[in-house]
Parts: sequence; C-alpha cells; structure tokens
Amino acid sequence: MKMTPANLAMGIFLFSQITVGMLGNSSILFYYVILIFTGKHLMPKDLILEHLTFANCLSLITKGIPQTMAHFGFKDFLDDIGCKLIMYVYRVMRGMSLYAMCLLSSFQAITISPSNSRWIKFKHRATKYIGPSCSLSWLVHMLLNILTPARVSGPIYNKNVTNWVNYGYCSWFASSNVTIKLYMFLLCFSDGLCLGLMACSSVSMVSLLYRHKRQVKHIHSVQHFLKVSPEDRATQTVLILVCTFVISYSVSSIRLVFRTSSKGPTLWGISVFLFLETCFPIVCPFVLISNIKSISSLFLPCYGKR
Repeated sequence: MKMTPANLAMGIFLFSQITVGMLGNSSILFYYVILIFTGKHLMPKDLILEHLTFANCLSLITKGIPQTMAHFGFKDFLDDIGCKLIMYVYRVMRGMSLYAMCLLSSFQAITISPSNSRWIKFKHRATKYIGPSCSLSWLVHMLLNILTPARVSGPIYNKNVTNWVNYGYCSWFASSNVTIKLYMFLLCFSDGLCLGLMACSSVSMVSLLYRHKRQVKHIHSVQHFLKVSPEDRATQTVLILVCTFVISYSVSSIRLVFRTSSKGPTLWGISVFLFLETCFPIVCPFVLISNIKSISSLFLPCYGKR
C-alpha cells in the first residue's frame, strides 16, 4: 500500500482508535488484576468479562496494528510465519469474543429469571461451571482454527496467482474444494449456534425487563419507578454489548465477502469496514466502566472501602 496523504490520515485515525481501545481494555484488565491480588472473590460474570476483555485486547493488536502499519507505508513487515501467527491468533480471539458474549448474555438471562421460572434450576449449575467453560473454550477455538495457518501466506502481489486474496500485509487462500467448504461450514455452524443463543437470551431479557417495568409501574410510585435496579442496569449493559457485538460481527462478515470479491485492496473497502469491525472491542470497555460506580473504584478498589 503506497504512502499517500489519504493513507496517512487513515493510518493516524486507526492508530488513535486502537490506542483508545487498548487503554480502555487495559484499564479493565488492570482492575481485575488488582481484585485478584487483593484477594477479592470474582463473581461468575467477572470471570466472563476477564476472558472477553483479554480477547478484545489481542483482537485489536492482531487486526488493527498490522492494518495501521500498512497504511503508514510499511511493506512486507510480516513474513510468512508472522502472517500465519497473526491471522491464527485473530481468528481464535474472534471466536472467543463471540463465545464470551454468548455466555454472558445467557448467564444474565438466567440470573434475572424469576424464581418460579424453569431456568432457575440452571442458575447454580451455571455459576459452578462458568470458569471451566471459559478455560475449555480457549482450547476448543484453538482446535477449530487449526487449519487457518495453512490458508494464510505473506503478501502476494503477482496478479497471475489465482485464489489468493491480498489484505495488504498478508494473503488469504480462498479455495473452493470440498474439504475447505466443510471446514468453513463447521466454523459458520459454531458461530451461528452462539449467535442464536445470544439472540434468544437477549429476547428473553428484553421480555423480562418489559414485564418487570409494567409490574413496578402498577405497584410503586413514580419516584420508585424511575429508579433503575442493579439487575436492570446490568441487563441493559449486556444488551448494549450484545447489540454492538452483533453489528461488529455482521460488518466483519460483510468485510470478508467484500474483500473476497474485490480484485485489489482499496482504501474505502479496507479501512471503513475495519473501523466498524473494531467498534466492539473499543466500545466494550467503556460500557463496562460506565457501569462501575466511580472511577476510583476501578483503579483503587480499596479506596471505596475506606
């Protein structure tokens, strides 16, 4: 990619965007590190957010930084091994983000379910298996994306080479054989399953919130009705994250189709989609931080105790 004024401006914009996202996610990770070292007991939701934030950090590094360097005019800064490693890590982080959001929305839907609901019996089981489930999911996604390095190579600029899509800093092999189609179907099926569970849990939470508001409106006064309970606030936060993630994931899928059908790298096609694709790991930490009572409780959890 040539160093033009437009590419320079886009590179500066992407670098600023990634810096803001890294600061936000690093703050959340720093917060959980302090909680662990001070002996605080992490709730199951905190365990999910730990994995989600860590996956967001690595997603920004593996997706945003190479593309930003390409805009700044750095050519062939990644060799074949570097491309394979970067793309493999990004695919694993992308899958982990999807799984963590699915787990978070499902757990929150079970948490706010009424005591007479059929889902209440899964509440204690879900609390018990949250930690092992998150740890096991890393291994599952590492195995699911085991074929990714074989489909990635360094940048190929030869126009006569077919079935290779150039991303500016790496190339992706777009084969149409049966094995690759089955492998892609497996990846799409796992992603679709998580998205389906996420959608069901989100609809369930919206329904529960709506019914709860109607009950509160008839029982309490207007002042009590205007107050938002901690459960409702947490549910609204999860719903905001789910909507942001679905938009980001959809844009990522559209970007993949766009790049596969495009014959060459274009500034608009790469950068605009990349900006929308990285919205979730950038917005996510600030949505979580806004749900914390004060900034001092984020960085100095012992301060609020005093």
